[in-house]
Amino acid sequence: MKISIETNFPEVQRRLAQLQDGVARQAAARAVTRTLEQGRTAMSREIRGEFNLSATKVNQALRVNRASTRGGLAGITGSLESPSKRGRSLNLINFAARQTRQGVTVKVSRKGPRKLIRGAFIANGGRTVFIRTGKMRLPIKALQTIDVAQMFNTRRLNGRVTKGMLAKFPEIFARESKFYIDRFNSRAAQ
Repeated sequence: MKISIETNFPEVQRRLAQLQDGVARQAAARAVTRTLEQGRTAMSREIRGEFNLSATKVNQALRVNRASTRGGLAGITGSLESPSKRGRSLNLINFAARQTRQGVTVKVSRKGPRKLIRGAFIANGGRTVFIRTGKMRLPIKALQTIDVAQMFNTRRLNGRVTKGMLAKFPEIFARESKFYIDRFNSRAAQ
């Protein structure tokens, strides 16, 4: 009696190598991207919790560059950019500015009171807060404050968001790994 068993070990080895390489790179890149996207949402919430800005204005300023898997390495890049292309600060009109008889009131901090800026006025179609720099009608200057990127770089906000992202990454990586393993197994079954 003779029993013959044929195995396809080279094929199995190749598939295992594909699984390790493909799943690890793709899952890592996707997990990093998902973590950065969740971090972006957390950044927006933290900034809006501290400063009196609209979600639209904050979300325009926060941009995530997606992670990639080029050359066998997961390139991890996330960026936080100012809403202005020239890197200028935000005008005070973005902080609930209201015209009064004495000037303009604004509320920059969410927890603080409204502040009066004597002699300031809203112009330019309601898009800008100005103040005169002399006794004459002109010259005038726009009143600016810090932009979203500077708000996020405060240690308190940045630390909370970073800590949350570091805590969530293992969970997200496990979920993304499972997704790619399941996808690999479904392709192998076909």
